[in-house]
Amino acid sequence: MSFRVASTARQLLRARAGRRAFSTSPAAFKASASPFTEPTSPNPAIEKHAETTESLHTYGSYLMQCMPKFVQQFSVLRDELTIYTAPSGLIPVLTFLRDHSQCQFKSCMDVSGADYPEREKRFESVYHLLSYRSGGRIRVKTYAGEADPIPSAVGVYPGANWYEREAWDMYGIFYSGHPDLRRILTDYGFEGHPLRKDFPISGYSEVRYDEERKRVVYEPLQLTQAFRNFESLSPWEQVGQGTEPAKPAEFKHLPPPPPPKEEEQKK
Repeated sequence: MSFRVASTARQLLRARAGRRAFSTSPAAFKASASPFTEPTSPNPAIEKHAETTESLHTYGSYLMQCMPKFVQQFSVLRDELTIYTAPSGLIPVLTFLRDHSQCQFKSCMDVSGADYPEREKRFESVYHLLSYRSGGRIRVKTYAGEADPIPSAVGVYPGANWYEREAWDMYGIFYSGHPDLRRILTDYGFEGHPLRKDFPISGYSEVRYDEERKRVVYEPLQLTQAFRNFESLSPWEQVGQGTEPAKPAEFKHLPPPPPPKEEEQKK
């Protein structure tokens, strides 16, 4: 009996000593090396552009303090700064960004448009500016409805001439004061503006070369392919596995079940 008690006491002492060694050993808390090299951050772009984003927030706040009457708000996404202004403040904002010593955005790289039919002011006109001195870029956004004009930026950036013509051609955004606002991508007599969300994908007219007239002619659009009869006999119109051509009889609906006989009804 005394031997069993002594052995049990020894086991308890060993267990306690092991616990002490595990708790006091620094190697016990050291994690093993991971064999995986992939980044664990769900969005590495946040860490990559963290410093730039903070600087752009500071610069955007500075621009709002310089032009509180014209700059409505600003936004920063990664390393992109966007300034929002009303159409009446577009020319003062662009002039400030071009001439101020802390800006020097001397070049207008592009003028693009966007269409949001669910909004009251459905169109956005976006100006992309570049500073050669700092190598930085900035985006200026303004808005307009279908009947609302936007002041032309040609007086500030002459290179915006064709860009605004393209926005007028594709979206129908009217730029007041533009020296030559006419279509630039579509043909003469084109109806509508192709990049509007409510413009049909197929358009309103089709173009073909007429052998008799020896010129290109415009005709009303005829979607004859919408009325084709798909018989599934062509190798380009396969239905099913494609090993054997499916016959039209196989696509017929099953006939309705026959009515019950009189004897079954009596039962």
